[in-house]
Amino acid sequence: MGTVDENVVTIVDPSDKFRPEKDDFRNYTQNNEYFDRVRRTYREMHSTQNVNFVERKMAKWCQFNRGEMTIMEALQLLNSLVDESDPDVDVPNSVHAFQTAERIRSVHPDKEWFQLTGLIHDIGKVLAVWGEPQSCVVGDTFPVGCEFSEHIVFGRESFSDNEDINNPKFNNKFGIYQEKCGLRNVLMSWGHDGKKNSRRIHYFNISCV
Repeated sequence: MGTVDENVVTIVDPSDKFRPEKDDFRNYTQNNEYFDRVRRTYREMHSTQNVNFVERKMAKWCQFNRGEMTIMEALQLLNSLVDESDPDVDVPNSVHAFQTAERIRSVHPDKEWFQLTGLIHDIGKVLAVWGEPQSCVVGDTFPVGCEFSEHIVFGRESFSDNEDINNPKFNNKFGIYQEKCGLRNVLMSWGHDGKKNSRRIHYFNISCV
């Protein structure tokens, strides 16, 4: 019977099948039932997510004045959400949350913090239930305020309608940042990860949204 190295954690990124450098890895064609949905969501995301957009969303959603709920109440809200950026599944995000937590528990039964992380990792997607379009809730995040990388899902071409792409302040390697400034000083695209992290920083028990 094989053993599990507890020091190794494998992270599976389902969106990597659409990355430009992954042409030979799970290369879904337009015949895939989810391809058009995924591409449409990312195209809208990459067209609208710029510095101004992100700053407006942060001002709107990071005031911690939307309400209070338990983790279970937030997960129940996700019963009605199917992630349009996910090329693999077509089930409610609440199901995905419990699947992730249970899978982690089966491999790491002694790491309750890790199991909790799996359970809540997508909880910020309640933004979509509250009326935000999925293009500013789901999917991979990326830096704004600098040149868009060719390694972002669907590549730089998918940003052709983004207003920052022609702004000389933003469309170079470092943009508004200093080299080695640190990730905490980089403005990322707005989505469920940003909302979740803002709650984590504000309230460790993640009871306030």
